[in-house]
Amino acid sequence: MGKHHLRCLEETDFDVTGIYDIDQALLSDRAGEYDLRAFKDFDALLEECDAVDIVADTEAHYYLAKKAIEQGKHVFVEKPVTSTLEQAEDLEKLLSENKSLIFQVGHIERFNPAFLSLEDVVLKPQFIEVHRLANYNERGTDVSVVMDIMIHDLDVLLSIVDAEVEEVNAKGVSLFSTTADICNARIKFKNGCVANVTASRISLKTMRKLRLFQEDAYISMDFFKKESQVIRLNENSENLDMSIPVETANGTKYMSIKTNNIENHNALLLELQEFHHSIVKSKKPKVGIKAATKAIRLANRIEAAMTIE
Repeated sequence: MGKHHLRCLEETDFDVTGIYDIDQALLSDRAGEYDLRAFKDFDALLEECDAVDIVADTEAHYYLAKKAIEQGKHVFVEKPVTSTLEQAEDLEKLLSENKSLIFQVGHIERFNPAFLSLEDVVLKPQFIEVHRLANYNERGTDVSVVMDIMIHDLDVLLSIVDAEVEEVNAKGVSLFSTTADICNARIKFKNGCVANVTASRISLKTMRKLRLFQEDAYISMDFFKKESQVIRLNENSENLDMSIPVETANGTKYMSIKTNNIENHNALLLELQEFHHSIVKSKKPKVGIKAATKAIRLANRIEAAMTIE
């Protein structure tokens, strides 16, 4: 992931001071490729910069981020923010004592065109169905599929549903790694909304879909195709560009279908641009430590409830 971040950082207003990696051979290659200074250790890099972009194994996030915060540096860190809830809560406490610092977490789906296209749509789902299927990739298997890829959808869910989680049930299967590679979780919120979330990192096809069912609409987001669709049942066909009459138990309704497409963009670049904007404008990012900690907390509940075969 580091090379993707470096490529995007070149297109932002950041001045990249240099890079550090524990893999010295990789560090040398990347420094040469991007004409950057290679630092001998993380401490040396911290002395020369104002902000850091942490793209390391999940288990290293906490230690690197904590050291950066203690040195008064702004931090962007890839998701999940930490390996454990305790670590995330510790960073949250540390940041509460350093309020001037910007801390952003790379929950990239918040910047996906499919999600952004619904910014003006009122979302009050009663039921949510989520599928995130990916090919096997050894990167990320230091954590379960919940923390590896389901965490994307947990963050999106928590940003949509304005209620606390009431109950969690989950089932997992471990095939290729020592942790769960497939998981299905049923999440019930206190407002009555129920989410059925499935994540797999051993699929033969890629799928990243989220479907919402609410009183006035069916809404789908395809994070892979980067588009969304809103289907509504209307009382009449007035003011509708296109509608289909449908006979329901309550009489004739008119179904409208709207496909939302916004200009395609590089979501990672947009994230890093927001990080820069947040720093120079002293503005909170979309996904800060509180949102990231909530996602970790829910992931923990799923893992605790999950029975694994």
